Amino acid sequence: MKVAASSLRKGAVVDMEGRLYVVLTAENIHPGKGTPVTQLNMRRISDGVKVSERWRTTEQVERAFVDDRDYNFLYNDGEGYHFMNPENFDQVVVPEDVVGDNASWLQDGMTCILSLHEGVPIAMQLPSRVTFEIAETEPAVKNQTASSSYKPAILTNGARVMVPPYIAAGTRIVILTEDGTYIERAKD
Repeated sequence: MKVAASSLRKGAVVDMEGRLYVVLTAENIHPGKGTPVTQLNMRRISDGVKVSERWRTTEQVERAFVDDRDYNFLYNDGEGYHFMNPENFDQVVVPEDVVGDNASWLQDGMTCILSLHEGVPIAMQLPSRVTFEIAETEPAVKNQTASSSYKPAILTNGARVMVPPYIAAGTRIVILTEDGTYIERAKD
């Protein structure tokens, strides 16, 4: 299926010369003078090689047919990351290179969107926000303003994030999965 290059987003799968590529980043560039272009950073699914391509925004690109479905995360072992389809209880093993940096944000039972091409998982999309508890952080310093400074904290999953000074250990916080930044205290 042909689509405009400007419509491609992160996680889309492109077919170039018979090889499948998953889009890692997509940026539409509109210079003051000249033709607008779309810059795509992609990973070849077959061997993991990263490539960068640039197209005019109006050019047509072949988008591969991919089946996107909700899957629940079960566990991780030597084989890879195991997910289950909640509709028919089929299980899928996702290799570590497909999960990538998203591994630190996975929680038991979390619903993720897996992209499958001919039954093989090729891309994964996490929920935009996740909630974690802070395992340890420095104590708050008196007379420190909340607006301009942040302090390091370690979450229960081992990830490091920067949080405002009033956040203490044991507090549940909401994290943006795209870049691992603090959003707010959890409301639960």
